[in-house]
Amino acid sequence: MNPLIVQADRSVFLETFNERAEEARAAIAPFAELEKSPEHIHTYRITPLSLWNAASAGLDGQSMVDAMTQFAKFPIPENVITDIHELAGRWGRVKLKEAEQGSGLILEVEAGHEALLLELSKQKKVSPLLGEKINDLTYALPLANRGVIKQELLEVGWPVEDIAGYSEGIDLEIGLSTSLDVRDYQQSAAEAFYLAGSKKGGSGVVVLPPGAGKTVVGLTAMSLVSQRTLVLTTNRTSVFQWEREILSKTSLQPEDVSVYNTKNKRLAGVTICTYQMLTAKKRKKKAEALPDKALSDKEREDAAQQPDVYPHMDLFMKQDWGLIIYDEVHLLPAPIFRLTSEVQARRRLGLTATLIREDGREGDVFSLIGPKRFDMPWKDLEKAGWIANAHCAEVRLRLSEEERMSYAVAEQGMKFRIAAENPRKREVLEKILDFHNQQPSLVIGQYIDQLELIANDLDAPLITGSTSQKERERLFHAFRDGTIKLLVLSKVGNFALDLPDAQVLIQVSGAFGSRQEEAQRLGRLLRPKASRETAYFYSLVTRESKEEDFAHHRQLFLTEQGYQYKIMDEAEWLEPTQADLSQLN
Repeated sequence: MNPLIVQADRSVFLETFNERAEEARAAIAPFAELEKSPEHIHTYRITPLSLWNAASAGLDGQSMVDAMTQFAKFPIPENVITDIHELAGRWGRVKLKEAEQGSGLILEVEAGHEALLLELSKQKKVSPLLGEKINDLTYALPLANRGVIKQELLEVGWPVEDIAGYSEGIDLEIGLSTSLDVRDYQQSAAEAFYLAGSKKGGSGVVVLPPGAGKTVVGLTAMSLVSQRTLVLTTNRTSVFQWEREILSKTSLQPEDVSVYNTKNKRLAGVTICTYQMLTAKKRKKKAEALPDKALSDKEREDAAQQPDVYPHMDLFMKQDWGLIIYDEVHLLPAPIFRLTSEVQARRRLGLTATLIREDGREGDVFSLIGPKRFDMPWKDLEKAGWIANAHCAEVRLRLSEEERMSYAVAEQGMKFRIAAENPRKREVLEKILDFHNQQPSLVIGQYIDQLELIANDLDAPLITGSTSQKERERLFHAFRDGTIKLLVLSKVGNFALDLPDAQVLIQVSGAFGSRQEEAQRLGRLLRPKASRETAYFYSLVTRESKEEDFAHHRQLFLTEQGYQYKIMDEAEWLEPTQADLSQLN
């Protein structure tokens, strides 16, 4: 029997116990999003955005229907087949092109769709963005509206294929080191983005798991473009990692690369900067620093109405960048979207492990950075040996009677924290670490008080946001060379950690139901091990609590990638038997 049930509301149920479940999951994953993942039935949803990402990557509607038909238990509802064909078919029907004369753009619909252009031109938020009507299929479009028109048209259900081309940046010869072995999929990802320099390429997102070498994809794209490049990333650790990788794996010299920060405003052929630096605000006016009584009502009102000032945002405009790379694009801050809307004439590459954004702005990534250009399933990379094999386990613990009473009477906002800081986690944590017997391990959590207690219990170094960059690098180096076997990390450990030997990660608390955080934390373990050892990812969760509810949501993306969580009880660690724990291997 087949494992899929397709419903008329475009939901898809996958029977995970079916022997064809994994095959079916891989077939529908390119165009369906996982919504729920209880033990036996997983629920997927076919959305317009999931279809447009698939269509932009070359998957047509019939291929999607065929993929479901192959695994469907019952006939697919006719309306779903029609919806898939019609929605996927919208991709490419509305295009942005370079005007044949002058410096502007044109918005064009395919021949035979004059009524569509008329309909779109009447949309309240679209109409003011358009220029002069050229004919029944074409409107002029001011250059400045290139980004926002794509956002607004996506909002009304019409994705825009942008083939208006790019302004060329300043040439910069970027060769890859002869010692760099670019993997086939990394080369394919970079080429899928660049598309031989054609107008159909040059903007979009590459999706690969942590540990799969997204930075190498970025370097390869830089070598293909060979123009001045701005790299934007999440934190200082990531900035210095990019700098090391560029200098060690390309022909660029130290004078060609600059880290832009508060102490260094030098721009170079390749400039690297954090999102935090770009979005740092300048105080609106000195008067705001004065006591309220020193300001009149009018002065306070005027100060409140002044727009936010981002003094470093003109970094986008200071150079003729040929390429802007957005690392961890799923974390792109809202103010960067505004600037990205204004730099649509630059080539733009987004790198990420997941297109999921917890703020729901996946559509803005699609519109402003570009559609998904390349995606490779995590399990495919695991089978090929490019990322480590990983076992995931959720260990459920109870609250003590005293803690349970505190939880029962707590305000809703405090319930999650009480559950997350369950003291029993510290005891179970020690048992897990004992079981793994000095394997290189990371403990990661959300709450500093909890992490300080754990670091003290384990006599292990603790790295938080207040740890200096120099001390972080010292501890990371000691972990890499084996001097230190255990590190305790706050959420600063979610991204850009180059710790390839880490074999065990234990999550003691997290940011509510964040799917992206769950994926990034497992990603800390996925760099391939020297002897292809298995990696182990544990999540400690308090039973019958808000934390348990959020845990189900956190795991959705990884479940969609084919990972399964073994559900364990604390008793298996506190009163273990060899039979219980042998199931982990």
